[in-house]
Amino acid sequence: MKRTIGTTLISLLMAGSALAAGETLNIGMGSADAGKLDPHVATSTPDKGLLHWMFNGLVRIKPGEASPANIEPDIAESWTASEDGLTWTFKLREDVECHGDYGALDAEDVVYSLNRSANADVSAFAKDYTAFDSVEATGDYEVTIKLKNPVPSLLGMLVPYHGGNIVCKDAVEALGADFERTPIGTGPFMFEEYQPQQYVKLVANPEYFRGEPKIKEIYYRYIPSDASRDLAFQSGEIDMIYGKQDQTWVERISKIPGTKVAVMKPGEMSVIHLNMTMPPLDDVRVRRAIAHAVNRDAMVQFKGPDVTLAAVSPVPEGYLGFTDDVPTYEYSIEKAKALLAEAGHPDGVTIKAIHTTLPGMITTMEAIQALLREADINLEIETVEHATFHEQIRKDLSQVTHYSAARFPVADTYLTQFFHSDSIVGTPTAVTNFSHCAVADEEITGARVATDPEKQLELWAEAQRKIMDEVCAIPIVQSLQLWAWKDTLDLGVEVNGSLNLSPPVTEAAHFTE
Repeated sequence: MKRTIGTTLISLLMAGSALAAGETLNIGMGSADAGKLDPHVATSTPDKGLLHWMFNGLVRIKPGEASPANIEPDIAESWTASEDGLTWTFKLREDVECHGDYGALDAEDVVYSLNRSANADVSAFAKDYTAFDSVEATGDYEVTIKLKNPVPSLLGMLVPYHGGNIVCKDAVEALGADFERTPIGTGPFMFEEYQPQQYVKLVANPEYFRGEPKIKEIYYRYIPSDASRDLAFQSGEIDMIYGKQDQTWVERISKIPGTKVAVMKPGEMSVIHLNMTMPPLDDVRVRRAIAHAVNRDAMVQFKGPDVTLAAVSPVPEGYLGFTDDVPTYEYSIEKAKALLAEAGHPDGVTIKAIHTTLPGMITTMEAIQALLREADINLEIETVEHATFHEQIRKDLSQVTHYSAARFPVADTYLTQFFHSDSIVGTPTAVTNFSHCAVADEEITGARVATDPEKQLELWAEAQRKIMDEVCAIPIVQSLQLWAWKDTLDLGVEVNGSLNLSPPVTEAAHFTE
Protein backbone atom coordinates (compact mmCIF):
# COMPACT_ATOMS: atom_id res chain seq x y z
CA MET A 1 0.00 0.00 0.00
CA LYS A 2 2.76 2.44 0.93
CA ARG A 3 4.74 1.64 -2.19
CA THR A 4 1.68 2.07 -4.41
CA ILE A 5 0.85 5.47 -2.99
CA GLY A 6 4.41 6.72 -3.17
CA THR A 7 4.99 5.40 -6.69
CA THR A 8 1.67 6.73 -7.95
CA LEU A 9 2.28 10.19 -6.53
CA ILE A 10 5.82 10.41 -7.88
CA SER A 11 4.56 9.35 -11.32
CA LEU A 12 1.80 11.92 -11.10
CA LEU A 13 4.26 14.67 -10.30
CA MET A 14 6.66 13.64 -13.05
CA ALA A 15 3.81 13.50 -15.54
CA GLY A 16 2.60 16.97 -14.55
CA SER A 17 3.59 20.25 -16.11
CA ALA A 18 7.19 21.35 -16.25
CA LEU A 19 6.66 23.95 -13.57
CA ALA A 20 9.53 25.40 -11.62
CA ALA A 21 10.24 23.76 -8.28
CA GLY A 22 8.10 25.25 -5.56
CA GLU A 23 5.06 26.00 -7.71
CA THR A 24 3.23 22.70 -7.08
CA LEU A 25 1.57 22.01 -3.73
CA ASN A 26 0.86 18.37 -2.85
CA ILE A 27 -1.73 17.79 -0.12
CA GLY A 28 -2.62 14.50 1.57
CA MET A 29 -6.24 14.26 2.75
CA GLY A 30 -7.52 11.52 5.06
CA SER A 31 -10.41 10.41 2.90
CA ALA A 32 -10.95 7.66 0.34
CA ASP A 33 -12.47 9.90 -2.31
CA ALA A 34 -14.18 13.17 -3.07
CA GLY A 35 -17.83 13.57 -2.28
CA LYS A 36 -19.98 16.03 -4.21
CA LEU A 37 -18.01 19.10 -5.23
CA ASP A 38 -21.01 21.38 -5.61
CA PRO A 39 -20.48 23.85 -2.72
CA HIS A 40 -24.21 24.04 -2.00
CA VAL A 41 -24.35 20.27 -1.58
CA ALA A 42 -20.97 19.31 -0.09
CA THR A 43 -21.13 18.57 3.65
CA SER A 44 -18.02 16.53 4.42
CA THR A 45 -14.85 17.96 5.94
CA PRO A 46 -12.56 16.89 3.05
CA ASP A 47 -14.77 18.60 0.47
CA LYS A 48 -15.32 21.83 2.41
CA GLY A 49 -11.61 22.58 2.60
CA LEU A 50 -11.00 21.90 -1.08
CA LEU A 51 -13.94 24.06 -2.17
CA HIS A 52 -12.78 26.92 0.03
CA TRP A 53 -9.83 27.46 -2.30
CA MET A 54 -12.13 27.73 -5.33
CA PHE A 55 -15.01 29.92 -4.15
CA ASN A 56 -15.69 33.33 -2.65
CA GLY A 57 -18.55 34.74 -0.59
CA LEU A 58 -19.99 38.22 -0.35
CA VAL A 59 -17.86 38.54 2.78
CA ARG A 60 -15.24 36.30 4.35
CA ILE A 61 -13.55 35.63 7.65
CA LYS A 62 -9.98 36.88 7.51
CA PRO A 63 -7.74 34.02 6.34
CA GLY A 64 -6.18 32.22 9.28
CA GLU A 65 -9.04 33.07 11.65
CA ALA A 66 -12.34 31.39 12.53
CA SER A 67 -14.15 33.97 14.65
CA PRO A 68 -16.99 36.05 13.12
CA ALA A 69 -15.30 39.04 14.75
CA ASN A 70 -12.88 38.89 11.79
CA ILE A 71 -15.38 39.28 8.94
CA GLU A 72 -14.12 41.44 6.07
CA PRO A 73 -15.12 42.20 2.44
CA ASP A 74 -14.82 39.54 -0.24
CA ILE A 75 -16.93 39.83 -3.41
CA ALA A 76 -18.81 42.68 -1.76
CA GLU A 77 -16.59 45.71 -1.18
CA SER A 78 -19.07 47.38 1.20
CA TRP A 79 -22.55 46.96 2.70
CA THR A 80 -25.19 48.78 4.70
CA ALA A 81 -28.08 47.60 6.89
CA SER A 82 -31.37 49.25 7.75
CA GLU A 83 -32.01 50.28 11.35
CA ASP A 84 -34.40 47.35 11.90
CA GLY A 85 -31.89 44.86 10.49
CA LEU A 86 -34.30 43.64 7.80
CA THR A 87 -32.74 45.18 4.68
CA TRP A 88 -29.11 44.71 3.69
CA THR A 89 -27.53 46.23 0.59
CA PHE A 90 -24.20 45.01 -0.78
CA LYS A 91 -22.06 46.87 -3.32
CA LEU A 92 -20.05 44.35 -5.35
CA ARG A 93 -16.56 44.52 -6.76
CA GLU A 94 -16.53 44.92 -10.54
CA ASP A 95 -13.36 42.92 -11.19
CA VAL A 96 -14.47 39.40 -10.20
CA GLU A 97 -14.16 36.82 -12.99
CA CYS A 98 -15.71 33.36 -13.11
CA HIS A 99 -13.29 30.54 -13.81
CA GLY A 100 -12.84 29.50 -17.42
CA ASP A 101 -14.89 31.17 -20.11
CA TYR A 102 -17.90 32.08 -18.00
CA GLY A 103 -17.21 35.81 -17.87
CA ALA A 104 -17.49 38.46 -15.19
CA LEU A 105 -19.50 37.91 -12.02
CA ASP A 106 -22.21 40.47 -11.32
CA ALA A 107 -25.33 40.97 -9.22
CA GLU A 108 -27.32 38.46 -11.26
CA ASP A 109 -24.89 35.70 -10.28
CA VAL A 110 -25.11 36.59 -6.59
CA VAL A 111 -28.93 36.64 -6.67
CA TYR A 112 -28.97 33.29 -8.47
CA SER A 113 -26.47 31.83 -6.03
CA LEU A 114 -28.28 32.87 -2.84
CA ASN A 115 -31.65 31.78 -4.20
CA ARG A 116 -30.05 28.44 -5.07
CA SER A 117 -28.68 28.16 -1.52
CA ALA A 118 -32.22 28.65 -0.21
CA ASN A 119 -33.74 26.06 -2.57
CA ALA A 120 -34.33 22.81 -0.68
CA ASP A 121 -34.49 20.88 -3.97
CA VAL A 122 -30.85 21.77 -4.63
CA SER A 123 -29.11 22.93 -1.48
CA ALA A 124 -28.13 20.95 1.62
CA PHE A 125 -28.18 24.24 3.53
CA ALA A 126 -31.55 25.64 2.47
CA LYS A 127 -32.80 25.64 6.05
CA ASP A 128 -30.24 28.33 6.90
CA TYR A 129 -31.94 30.78 4.54
CA THR A 130 -35.61 30.53 5.56
CA ALA A 131 -35.49 34.08 6.95
CA PHE A 132 -34.73 35.46 3.47
CA ASP A 133 -37.77 37.24 2.06
CA SER A 134 -36.14 38.31 -1.19
CA VAL A 135 -32.77 38.72 -2.89
CA GLU A 136 -32.74 41.25 -5.71
CA ALA A 137 -30.28 42.89 -8.06
CA THR A 138 -30.77 46.60 -7.40
CA GLY A 139 -27.99 47.49 -9.83
CA ASP A 140 -25.52 45.72 -12.07
CA TYR A 141 -23.19 45.43 -9.08
CA GLU A 142 -25.58 45.87 -6.18
CA VAL A 143 -27.61 43.23 -4.33
CA THR A 144 -30.31 43.86 -1.73
CA ILE A 145 -31.38 41.17 0.71
CA LYS A 146 -34.66 41.59 2.58
CA LEU A 147 -35.36 39.45 5.64
CA LYS A 148 -38.65 38.27 7.12
CA ASN A 149 -37.13 38.74 10.56
CA PRO A 150 -33.73 39.62 12.00
CA VAL A 151 -31.26 36.72 12.12
CA PRO A 152 -28.49 36.24 14.70
CA SER A 153 -25.70 36.72 12.17
CA LEU A 154 -26.62 37.52 8.59
CA LEU A 155 -23.00 38.10 7.56
CA GLY A 156 -22.13 34.64 8.82
CA MET A 157 -24.50 33.20 6.22
CA LEU A 158 -22.63 35.04 3.46
CA VAL A 159 -19.07 33.85 4.06
CA PRO A 160 -17.71 31.24 1.59
CA TYR A 161 -18.89 28.32 3.67
CA HIS A 162 -21.81 26.03 2.84
CA GLY A 163 -24.61 28.10 1.28
CA GLY A 164 -22.57 31.29 1.39
CA ASN A 165 -20.38 30.16 -1.50
CA ILE A 166 -21.17 32.23 -4.59
CA VAL A 167 -21.49 30.27 -7.83
CA CYS A 168 -21.56 31.47 -11.43
CA LYS A 169 -25.03 31.18 -12.94
CA ASP A 170 -23.93 30.44 -16.52
CA ALA A 171 -21.57 27.69 -15.35
CA VAL A 172 -24.17 25.93 -13.20
CA GLU A 173 -26.78 26.05 -15.94
CA ALA A 174 -24.38 24.95 -18.67
CA LEU A 175 -22.90 22.05 -16.73
CA GLY A 176 -26.10 20.77 -15.15
CA ALA A 177 -25.48 17.56 -13.20
CA ASP A 178 -21.79 17.71 -14.14
CA PHE A 179 -21.37 20.73 -11.85
CA GLU A 180 -21.03 18.28 -8.94
CA ARG A 181 -17.78 17.07 -10.47
CA THR A 182 -16.73 20.24 -12.30
CA PRO A 183 -17.05 23.10 -9.79
CA ILE A 184 -16.69 26.60 -11.24
CA GLY A 185 -16.06 29.44 -8.84
CA THR A 186 -14.22 32.76 -8.65
CA GLY A 187 -11.51 31.91 -6.09
CA PRO A 188 -7.72 31.84 -6.35
CA PHE A 189 -7.65 28.27 -7.65
CA MET A 190 -9.63 26.61 -10.46
CA PHE A 191 -10.77 23.02 -10.87
CA GLU A 192 -8.68 21.18 -13.45
CA GLU A 193 -9.08 17.42 -13.07
CA TYR A 194 -10.66 14.71 -10.92
CA GLN A 195 -9.32 11.16 -10.74
CA PRO A 196 -11.66 9.00 -8.60
CA GLN A 197 -10.09 7.75 -5.37
CA GLN A 198 -6.81 9.41 -6.35
CA TYR A 199 -6.82 13.21 -6.49
CA VAL A 200 -8.40 16.50 -7.49
CA LYS A 201 -6.10 18.86 -9.32
CA LEU A 202 -6.49 22.63 -9.06
CA VAL A 203 -4.59 25.28 -11.02
CA ALA A 204 -3.94 28.95 -10.32
CA ASN A 205 -6.58 31.43 -11.43
CA PRO A 206 -4.64 34.08 -13.41
CA GLU A 207 -7.63 36.44 -13.29
CA TYR A 208 -8.13 36.31 -9.51
CA PHE A 209 -9.11 39.76 -8.31
CA ARG A 210 -6.59 39.73 -5.45
CA GLY A 211 -3.78 38.75 -7.81
CA GLU A 212 -2.56 35.58 -9.49
CA PRO A 213 -1.53 32.91 -6.95
CA LYS A 214 2.17 32.19 -6.54
CA ILE A 215 1.43 28.46 -6.33
CA LYS A 216 0.46 27.29 -9.81
CA GLU A 217 -1.11 23.90 -9.14
CA ILE A 218 -2.45 21.85 -6.25
CA TYR A 219 -2.82 18.09 -6.09
CA TYR A 220 -5.37 17.24 -3.41
CA ARG A 221 -4.55 13.61 -2.85
CA TYR A 222 -6.94 11.10 -1.23
CA ILE A 223 -4.96 8.89 1.16
CA PRO A 224 -7.31 7.36 3.77
CA SER A 225 -4.58 5.41 5.57
CA ASP A 226 -3.00 7.48 8.35
CA ALA A 227 0.23 5.48 8.12
CA SER A 228 0.49 5.89 4.34
CA ARG A 229 -0.26 9.60 4.56
CA ASP A 230 2.38 10.08 7.26
CA LEU A 231 4.94 8.12 5.22
CA ALA A 232 4.28 10.24 2.13
CA PHE A 233 4.77 13.41 4.19
CA GLN A 234 7.91 12.15 5.87
CA SER A 235 9.44 11.13 2.54
CA GLY A 236 8.72 14.54 1.02
CA GLU A 237 6.10 13.37 -1.48
CA ILE A 238 3.44 15.41 0.32
CA ASP A 239 3.90 19.07 1.34
CA MET A 240 0.80 19.41 3.52
CA ILE A 241 -1.03 16.72 5.43
CA TYR A 242 -4.37 16.29 7.17
CA GLY A 243 -3.61 14.92 10.61
CA LYS A 244 -5.02 12.08 12.61
CA GLN A 245 -7.04 13.70 15.34
CA ASP A 246 -5.08 12.59 18.38
CA GLN A 247 -2.21 13.73 20.53
CA THR A 248 0.27 11.09 19.48
CA TRP A 249 0.05 12.24 15.87
CA VAL A 250 1.02 15.78 16.87
CA GLU A 251 3.92 14.52 18.96
CA ARG A 252 5.18 12.20 16.22
CA ILE A 253 4.84 14.56 13.24
CA SER A 254 6.38 17.45 15.18
CA LYS A 255 9.63 15.47 15.35
CA ILE A 256 10.00 15.40 11.56
CA PRO A 257 12.63 18.03 10.68
CA GLY A 258 11.30 21.10 8.89
CA THR A 259 7.67 20.57 9.94
CA LYS A 260 5.09 23.08 11.10
CA VAL A 261 2.07 21.68 13.00
CA ALA A 262 -1.16 23.67 13.36
CA VAL A 263 -3.88 22.97 15.94
CA MET A 264 -6.77 24.98 14.51
CA LYS A 265 -10.15 26.20 15.70
CA PRO A 266 -13.06 25.70 15.51
CA GLY A 267 -13.22 22.22 16.93
CA GLU A 268 -15.46 19.71 15.26
CA MET A 269 -17.81 18.51 17.97
CA SER A 270 -18.40 14.77 18.03
CA VAL A 271 -21.98 14.03 19.02
CA ILE A 272 -23.78 10.71 19.34
CA HIS A 273 -27.31 11.25 18.03
CA LEU A 274 -29.87 8.73 19.31
CA ASN A 275 -32.87 8.06 17.06
CA MET A 276 -35.71 8.42 19.56
CA THR A 277 -38.21 6.73 17.23
CA MET A 278 -36.36 3.40 17.20
CA PRO A 279 -36.61 0.95 20.16
CA PRO A 280 -34.96 0.73 22.61
CA LEU A 281 -33.91 4.37 22.14
CA ASP A 282 -37.53 5.50 22.33
CA ASP A 283 -37.20 5.11 26.11
CA VAL A 284 -35.49 8.10 27.77
CA ARG A 285 -34.14 5.78 30.48
CA VAL A 286 -32.13 3.90 27.87
CA ARG A 287 -30.82 7.15 26.42
CA ARG A 288 -29.81 8.35 29.87
CA ALA A 289 -28.12 5.01 30.55
CA ILE A 290 -26.00 5.51 27.41
CA ALA A 291 -25.12 9.02 28.58
CA HIS A 292 -23.97 7.70 31.97
CA ALA A 293 -21.82 5.06 30.25
CA VAL A 294 -19.76 7.65 28.33
CA ASN A 295 -16.62 8.76 30.14
CA ARG A 296 -15.74 12.15 28.63
CA ASP A 297 -12.53 12.45 30.64
CA ALA A 298 -11.38 9.16 29.18
CA MET A 299 -12.30 10.35 25.69
CA VAL A 300 -10.28 13.56 26.14
CA GLN A 301 -7.28 11.54 27.28
CA PHE A 302 -7.78 9.11 24.40
CA LYS A 303 -7.92 11.88 21.80
CA GLY A 304 -5.29 14.04 23.54
CA PRO A 305 -5.73 16.83 26.12
CA ASP A 306 -3.85 19.37 24.00
CA VAL A 307 -6.03 18.83 20.95
CA THR A 308 -9.42 17.97 22.49
CA LEU A 309 -12.06 19.66 24.65
CA ALA A 310 -14.78 17.83 26.57
CA ALA A 311 -18.27 18.63 25.25
CA VAL A 312 -21.14 19.16 27.68
CA SER A 313 -23.84 20.93 25.67
CA PRO A 314 -25.48 20.44 22.27
CA VAL A 315 -23.91 23.78 21.29
CA PRO A 316 -20.08 23.79 21.09
CA GLU A 317 -18.11 25.79 23.62
CA GLY A 318 -17.02 29.11 22.16
CA TYR A 319 -20.17 29.64 20.08
CA LEU A 320 -22.32 32.70 20.77
CA GLY A 321 -25.15 31.38 22.96
CA PHE A 322 -23.31 28.40 24.46
CA THR A 323 -24.13 27.48 28.06
CA ASP A 324 -22.79 24.76 30.32
CA ASP A 325 -25.80 25.17 32.64
CA VAL A 326 -27.43 21.99 31.32
CA PRO A 327 -28.34 18.57 32.74
CA THR A 328 -25.22 16.42 32.87
CA TYR A 329 -24.77 12.68 33.31
CA GLU A 330 -21.80 11.69 35.41
CA TYR A 331 -19.84 8.70 34.30
CA SER A 332 -21.36 5.81 36.26
CA ILE A 333 -21.62 2.22 35.03
CA GLU A 334 -23.81 1.45 38.05
CA LYS A 335 -26.33 4.16 37.17
CA ALA A 336 -26.30 3.08 33.52
CA LYS A 337 -27.06 -0.54 34.39
CA ALA A 338 -29.74 0.47 36.90
CA LEU A 339 -31.53 2.58 34.29
CA LEU A 340 -31.38 -0.23 31.76
CA ALA A 341 -32.87 -2.64 34.30
CA GLU A 342 -35.59 -0.13 35.16
CA ALA A 343 -36.40 0.13 31.46
CA GLY A 344 -36.80 -3.66 31.25
CA HIS A 345 -33.33 -4.55 29.93
CA PRO A 346 -31.49 -6.18 32.88
CA ASP A 347 -29.19 -8.04 30.45
CA GLY A 348 -28.35 -4.94 28.44
CA VAL A 349 -29.29 -3.72 24.96
CA THR A 350 -27.95 -3.81 21.43
CA ILE A 351 -27.92 -0.66 19.32
CA LYS A 352 -26.65 -0.21 15.76
CA ALA A 353 -24.78 2.48 13.88
CA ILE A 354 -23.83 3.09 10.26
CA HIS A 355 -20.46 4.81 10.37
CA THR A 356 -17.84 6.37 8.11
CA THR A 357 -14.42 4.84 7.55
CA LEU A 358 -12.88 8.32 7.98
CA PRO A 359 -9.99 7.57 10.38
CA GLY A 360 -10.46 10.42 12.83
CA MET A 361 -14.12 9.56 13.32
CA ILE A 362 -13.99 5.77 13.39
CA THR A 363 -11.41 5.72 16.19
CA THR A 364 -13.71 7.91 18.29
CA MET A 365 -16.66 5.62 17.67
CA GLU A 366 -14.64 2.51 18.49
CA ALA A 367 -13.62 4.08 21.80
CA ILE A 368 -17.29 4.84 22.56
CA GLN A 369 -18.12 1.25 21.65
CA ALA A 370 -15.61 -0.01 24.23
CA LEU A 371 -16.97 2.29 26.94
CA LEU A 372 -20.58 1.26 26.34
CA ARG A 373 -19.66 -2.42 26.48
CA GLU A 374 -18.79 -1.98 30.18
CA ALA A 375 -22.45 -1.11 30.82
CA ASP A 376 -23.77 -4.08 28.78
CA ILE A 377 -24.61 -1.78 25.88
CA ASN A 378 -23.58 -3.54 22.66
CA LEU A 379 -22.91 -1.03 19.89
CA GLU A 380 -22.74 -2.71 16.49
CA ILE A 381 -20.92 -0.62 13.87
CA GLU A 382 -21.37 -1.03 10.10
CA THR A 383 -18.65 0.91 8.28
CA VAL A 384 -19.10 2.49 4.86
CA GLU A 385 -17.16 4.98 2.73
CA HIS A 386 -17.60 8.60 3.87
CA ALA A 387 -19.86 9.79 1.05
CA THR A 388 -22.05 6.69 1.46
CA PHE A 389 -22.21 7.35 5.20
CA HIS A 390 -23.62 10.84 4.59
CA GLU A 391 -26.11 9.48 2.09
CA GLN A 392 -27.39 6.70 4.36
CA ILE A 393 -27.71 8.68 7.60
CA ARG A 394 -29.74 11.28 5.73
CA LYS A 395 -32.12 8.51 4.70
CA ASP A 396 -32.75 7.83 8.42
CA LEU A 397 -31.15 4.39 8.19
CA SER A 398 -28.97 4.55 11.30
CA GLN A 399 -30.24 3.95 14.82
CA VAL A 400 -27.20 5.73 16.25
CA THR A 401 -25.42 8.45 14.29
CA HIS A 402 -21.99 9.76 15.21
CA TYR A 403 -21.72 13.15 13.57
CA SER A 404 -18.71 15.41 13.82
CA ALA A 405 -19.27 18.98 12.74
CA ALA A 406 -18.31 22.61 13.00
CA ARG A 407 -20.66 25.36 11.97
CA PHE A 408 -20.67 29.14 11.89
CA PRO A 409 -20.15 29.84 15.62
CA VAL A 410 -23.62 31.02 16.62
CA ALA A 411 -25.96 28.78 18.65
CA ASP A 412 -28.86 29.20 16.21
CA THR A 413 -27.06 27.34 13.43
CA TYR A 414 -26.27 24.25 15.51
CA LEU A 415 -29.63 24.14 17.28
CA THR A 416 -31.61 24.65 14.09
CA GLN A 417 -29.77 22.11 11.97
CA PHE A 418 -29.48 19.33 14.55
CA PHE A 419 -32.39 19.76 16.97
CA HIS A 420 -35.35 21.56 15.40
CA SER A 421 -38.16 19.31 14.19
CA ASP A 422 -38.15 20.95 10.75
CA SER A 423 -34.65 19.49 10.29
CA ILE A 424 -35.55 15.85 11.02
CA VAL A 425 -34.00 13.53 8.44
CA GLY A 426 -36.41 11.80 6.11
CA THR A 427 -38.76 14.80 6.00
CA PRO A 428 -39.20 17.35 3.19
CA THR A 429 -37.32 20.00 5.18
CA ALA A 430 -34.59 17.65 6.44
CA VAL A 431 -31.19 18.87 7.48
CA THR A 432 -29.28 16.88 10.11
CA ASN A 433 -31.71 16.18 12.97
CA PHE A 434 -30.84 12.48 13.22
CA SER A 435 -32.42 12.03 16.66
CA HIS A 436 -35.91 13.25 15.68
CA CYS A 437 -35.64 15.76 18.52
CA ALA A 438 -38.50 18.24 18.83
CA VAL A 439 -38.43 19.32 22.48
CA ALA A 440 -36.93 22.79 21.99
CA ASP A 441 -38.67 24.06 18.84
CA GLU A 442 -40.33 26.95 20.64
CA GLU A 443 -37.07 28.23 22.13
CA ILE A 444 -35.03 27.77 18.95
CA THR A 445 -37.60 29.60 16.83
CA GLY A 446 -38.12 32.28 19.45
CA ALA A 447 -34.41 33.01 19.75
CA ARG A 448 -34.11 33.36 16.00
CA VAL A 449 -36.54 36.28 15.89
CA ALA A 450 -35.75 37.83 19.28
CA THR A 451 -34.56 41.43 19.01
CA ASP A 452 -33.36 41.60 22.63
CA PRO A 453 -29.90 39.97 22.84
CA GLU A 454 -30.41 38.96 26.48
CA LYS A 455 -33.72 37.30 25.68
CA GLN A 456 -32.08 35.52 22.78
CA LEU A 457 -29.36 34.12 25.05
CA GLU A 458 -31.99 32.96 27.58
CA LEU A 459 -33.93 31.10 24.89
CA TRP A 460 -30.81 29.43 23.52
CA ALA A 461 -29.83 28.33 27.03
CA GLU A 462 -33.27 26.87 27.71
CA ALA A 463 -33.19 25.01 24.40
CA GLN A 464 -29.88 23.41 25.38
CA ARG A 465 -31.26 22.40 28.78
CA LYS A 466 -34.34 20.74 27.24
CA ILE A 467 -32.27 18.84 24.66
CA MET A 468 -29.92 17.49 27.31
CA ASP A 469 -32.77 16.58 29.67
CA GLU A 470 -34.37 14.55 26.90
CA VAL A 471 -30.97 13.17 25.80
CA CYS A 472 -31.70 13.70 22.13
CA ALA A 473 -27.96 13.39 21.67
CA ILE A 474 -24.79 12.97 23.71
CA PRO A 475 -22.02 15.54 23.12
CA ILE A 476 -18.64 13.83 23.44
CA VAL A 477 -15.63 16.00 22.59
CA GLN A 478 -14.53 18.86 20.41
CA SER A 479 -11.58 17.82 18.26
CA LEU A 480 -9.46 20.69 17.05
CA GLN A 481 -8.27 20.52 13.45
CA LEU A 482 -4.78 19.12 12.99
CA TRP A 483 -2.64 19.84 9.96
CA ALA A 484 1.06 19.90 9.22
CA TRP A 485 3.12 21.28 6.38
CA LYS A 486 6.72 21.84 5.40
CA ASP A 487 8.17 24.93 6.99
CA THR A 488 9.30 26.00 3.52
CA LEU A 489 5.62 26.56 2.71
CA ASP A 490 4.63 30.06 3.75
CA LEU A 491 0.84 30.50 3.75
CA GLY A 492 1.21 34.26 4.07
CA VAL A 493 -0.89 34.49 7.24
CA GLU A 494 -0.72 33.30 10.82
CA VAL A 495 -2.99 30.28 11.10
CA ASN A 496 -5.17 30.31 14.22
CA GLY A 497 -8.24 28.72 12.72
CA SER A 498 -10.40 28.13 9.68
CA LEU A 499 -14.17 27.77 9.53
CA ASN A 500 -13.69 25.48 6.52
CA LEU A 501 -11.45 23.17 8.57
CA SER A 502 -8.43 23.44 6.27
CA PRO A 503 -5.46 25.83 6.15
CA PRO A 504 -5.99 29.00 4.11
CA VAL A 505 -4.26 28.38 0.78
CA THR A 506 -4.68 31.74 -0.91
CA GLU A 507 -2.95 33.75 -3.60
CA ALA A 508 -0.34 34.66 -0.98
CA ALA A 509 0.83 31.08 -0.29
CA HIS A 510 4.30 30.28 -1.61
CA PHE A 511 7.39 28.19 -1.05
CA THR A 512 10.42 29.98 0.37
CA GLU A 513 12.92 27.68 -1.32
